[in-house]
Amino acid sequence: MEIKSYQNQAELLLKEYILADPFIPYTAIVGGIFAFKLVYDLTHLFSSVHFKSYSSFLRIQRVEWSNRAVSTIHALFITVMSLYYVFWSDLFSDIQFDGLITYRNSSVSTFVLGVSVGYFLADFGMIIWFYPSLGGMEYVIHHLLSIAAVAYSMLTGEGQLYTYMVLISETTTPGINLRWYLDTAGMKRSRAYLINGVVIFLAWLVARVLLFLYLFYHVYLHNDQIKQLHIYGQILVFVVPLVLAVMNLTWFVKIIKGLKKTLAKRQ
Repeated sequence: MEIKSYQNQAELLLKEYILADPFIPYTAIVGGIFAFKLVYDLTHLFSSVHFKSYSSFLRIQRVEWSNRAVSTIHALFITVMSLYYVFWSDLFSDIQFDGLITYRNSSVSTFVLGVSVGYFLADFGMIIWFYPSLGGMEYVIHHLLSIAAVAYSMLTGEGQLYTYMVLISETTTPGINLRWYLDTAGMKRSRAYLINGVVIFLAWLVARVLLFLYLFYHVYLHNDQIKQLHIYGQILVFVVPLVLAVMNLTWFVKIIKGLKKTLAKRQ
């Protein structure tokens, strides 16, 4: 009976406080930061035991090794959730519900965005702390835009559909990280490195070029609803995806050049 009482108290605490609507964003952010730290430490521990060459890495290489593991886990998590909300969930369907699509949200969709904000905050802190070893100014700009857009959407509930559309682009992150791992392991001339380059090219084309064209088309179709957002929300819907699209195209050109070099070396 005593155990049952403690269980009921824990469930009440979870429902009434931790996952109560006003606390969801903050609970999720803290959870995202905690998860970042947990995966980072576990990656370091696992790698030091199971990868013999890990101990020979420079300190910054070990930091980036663990950091990229965290970004891969986050990318897989947010990609699955984003694909669900954009293409399968009824929450943002034009058919299932009435009302403005730009104001729709749920406790779960808000919580997921909060976890992502926690990740971006923790990762941004590492980028600044080790700058420029973990990424140059383009990474700083990318993370600042991501934090601003995702946090605003999480806190206000506005434009969550478009936030999730942009977050689908995180599907390219595991491939990029794998490429770094292969490079660090001295496998630039391997078949796996070539396949990885082709996969990155295709994933980037779909998730960061074609998907953004779909996003802009969707914005055009729902322009009347977007104009009813607060001015800051309108800026985030119109400006942030546009800036990210330009950055994506710039990186896409580099990916094409890199793939050409890899193919030339193979020949």
